[in-house]
Amino acid sequence: MHARMNHPAAVLPGAMQALHALGRSVEGAGLPKALLDLVHLRASQINGCGVCLDMHARDLKKNGESDERIWTVAGWRDAPYYSDAERAALALTEAVTRLSDRPEAVSDEVWNEAADNFDETELAALLTAIATINVWNRLNAATRQVAGAWNG
Repeated sequence: MHARMNHPAAVLPGAMQALHALGRSVEGAGLPKALLDLVHLRASQINGCGVCLDMHARDLKKNGESDERIWTVAGWRDAPYYSDAERAALALTEAVTRLSDRPEAVSDEVWNEAADNFDETELAALLTAIATINVWNRLNAATRQVAGAWNG
């Protein structure tokens, strides 16, 4: 397997640094790393990004997440392994990742559940994390970056 091109963020001057800076901006908001990794994994499942699926599943495992939580992220609604806050974050992730799937991009129900579980700073960080992983997914998928290649 070979990528179609070098990673666009590595080719375009300043892009990699900007994407990493955006990712770092989320870290100080107080959201648990596990929650962010679950969000990254779920968006990457929806977008079919092998690179990010590989990376974030490994991150979750390395940081002590159970196999059950990693394996059932796509079916989180029917799995008992997630907190109310994680469920709200996963629902928001799905809505923001699939903006054009419904007339109202993010329903009031999804938004209100997220707002009930996160303060404004946390919600801003969560939305930024969702947007950022979607950028990575699109760059990787469009250029057919190879899962595991980043891991050397």
